Amino acid sequence: MKKTFFTFVWLWWTVVLCAQTDSTAFRAHLYNQEYQVALRINLYEQDITVPGQEVFGQMAGYLSKEGTSYCWLIVSADMESETRARLVMSNDYGSEDLEAELTRQNDSIYVLKRLNGSVLKVPNKGKWQKLPTILHFKRKKMR
Repeated sequence: MKKTFFTFVWLWWTVVLCAQTDSTAFRAHLYNQEYQVALRINLYEQDITVPGQEVFGQMAGYLSKEGTSYCWLIVSADMESETRARLVMSNDYGSEDLEAELTRQNDSIYVLKRLNGSVLKVPNKGKWQKLPTILHFKRKKMR
């Protein structure tokens, strides 16, 4: 009887562990060192608030430039698979928007590709810096 019970518990536990998916793939703090931009996302709960701009409320995430308050808000996010999501982004003025695809290549590398719409621009030393169509990000440890 004990052997049957422990076998059942072991099988149940194995099924539970195997059924879980990686729910942290699109809950991350990503950073691009070359352009000094960060992408803060949580596409699951969509509970990210932009620091200093709480008026926008909670959303799926945002892209920001280090040292500035300017950001691109992720207005909507649709996860197409466990490794790919489609994003609609708008600047914090609401004057420009774009559609992009975020792809997870592995546990620490993500690629943001602008599909159509406005060009991603961020302030840099008093001027607007255009970001490339494809940006590579590395995952940072969440605090």
